[in-house]
Amino acid sequence: MEVRDPVHGSIPIDDSEIEILEHPFFQRLRNIKQLGFAEYVFPGATHTRYLHSIGVMNVSTMVFNNLFKDQASAEILRLKETLRLGCLLHDIGHAPLSHSTESVMPNVSALKLPKQFHESKDRQASHEDYTIKSITDSSFTESFKGVKSKFGIDPFAVAELVVGESKNPDYFTIKGVNYFPLLHQLVSSEMDCDRMDYLLRDSYFCGVSYGKFDLDWIIDNLKICTENSQAFLGISERAISTFDDFLLSRFHMFMMVYFHYRAVCLEQMLMRYFESAKSEYSIPADIEAYLEHDDPYLYKVLKHSSNHWAKRIVKNNIPKKILETFGTAHLGQMHELENFLKSENIDYIKCSSSGRLSKYYSANSPQEHYPMKVMRESSLNKNLSSVKNIQDATDLFQKFSESHAVNRIHCDFEELSMSNQKKIMDILQA
Repeated sequence: MEVRDPVHGSIPIDDSEIEILEHPFFQRLRNIKQLGFAEYVFPGATHTRYLHSIGVMNVSTMVFNNLFKDQASAEILRLKETLRLGCLLHDIGHAPLSHSTESVMPNVSALKLPKQFHESKDRQASHEDYTIKSITDSSFTESFKGVKSKFGIDPFAVAELVVGESKNPDYFTIKGVNYFPLLHQLVSSEMDCDRMDYLLRDSYFCGVSYGKFDLDWIIDNLKICTENSQAFLGISERAISTFDDFLLSRFHMFMMVYFHYRAVCLEQMLMRYFESAKSEYSIPADIEAYLEHDDPYLYKVLKHSSNHWAKRIVKNNIPKKILETFGTAHLGQMHELENFLKSENIDYIKCSSSGRLSKYYSANSPQEHYPMKVMRESSLNKNLSSVKNIQDATDLFQKFSESHAVNRIHCDFEELSMSNQKKIMDILQA
């Protein structure tokens, strides 16, 4: 079987994987858009998490084949298939429309995750928790029979790749080397297969060029770096400039696409709907009942609601953007405007975000549990190669160490009194 993809071309699917792709749990992703409300801004952005997930699996195969050239033992093939499935299923627990929907998820204890994924403290569940439950303890788990028989796949090991912690390192160890860190990095890290796919895919469907980068060159220059019997993801020193381009591509996509004011304001309005109509929509703890919850399901609830915010979301009617600030400039003006709106009891929506180059290597973030490496190879003797951490090989992290904060304020300006409109204009023109 193969899937024809506009980004990667023909993507082969192993016969043992068909049962997984055709299961209702994975088919649900056909009805969940990759970019949520972004289609209101970029009409072509109607692509789904279904095709994206297949694309991530395909990228992981390209990367794995490059890293493990000419290795085809049963153990290697098991690791390859585990990685493929980890990438394919990394989003299987994703909720409808956007991450905002996670605010109406139950506490994680209600999901009754398998014991090894329990946490000491209860908290609100996330889509990652629904991913774990789907893979390890649902009717979907039965669809792993084919890959278990052919490759020896353990669904729990697939879930561990998504989570980033393994209770069974022997499963990932070959000839004394634990490959779990490397494989997890390909599922979730500074340069994971998820990003490699969605940057190209999102830029393609949005009709923009910000997310484009040289995928082939990056894959050709990825390396396995082994330290203390653990394998980490590395990149050749000669490809650092391409890695920098990759980081900047994601940064620009965030600023120009993912944090577009209309899409973000609609997400905030969805939050307002959840807060003001608590009895109308919630995410069930029952993983089988979760199958119903996709974008059309939530839109149907919104369309039948008499709630003010639901009606505005359906009509794509957002409050007017009256102020936008970048960085620290004009923060005083923003605070003055907020104080005035509060003093006059004027309802407003504030959208704030910090566009960071990296969540793994920033001044205010802890270093990644599994650091990415850079390999310098000798052209005369490969045994003389040296390895260092990525943040020591590029100055891009330091140059972008300050987060690029963006703040926006929306309100129904035209509905305000003339005196309030004038006061707002005075503040904005000061």
